[in-house]
Amino acid sequence: MKVRTMIAQKGERVLTIQANATIAAAVEILHAEKIGALVVSDDGVGVEGILSERDVVRGLQKHGAALLDKPVSSFMTAPVKTCGMADDIQDIMAQMTRSRIRHLPVVEDGKLRGMISIGDVVKNRLEELEAEANALRDYVTGRA
Repeated sequence: MKVRTMIAQKGERVLTIQANATIAAAVEILHAEKIGALVVSDDGVGVEGILSERDVVRGLQKHGAALLDKPVSSFMTAPVKTCGMADDIQDIMAQMTRSRIRHLPVVEDGKLRGMISIGDVVKNRLEELEAEANALRDYVTGRA
């Protein structure tokens, strides 16, 4: 499966936050939306960075509660690893595993087009395995 197909199924909606927003504002969005990362983008089109729960935890360890008043730009990960619409999901899975990341913004022609999470990749793989098992079952029982 290609990223394009997955984005068509799940939608292009990506939550972003501006680099000068506070970590408190980012945490509020992460909590309210039940997500693990925000793309940092001042215009909602480009990708300046990504702020994940992991970035927040690392900041908390270093700064304590004072972290909440600091800007997202101080804790975001940049540059950001991204993928394109034509990329294969198997390659995305390998990249996420190698890089130990859970979110990849999808960028096409310099524009943010979606977000792929490790949950999306795992869900896709489970669906593939189920389809393969059903096809084998049908073949063995003579239903194919």
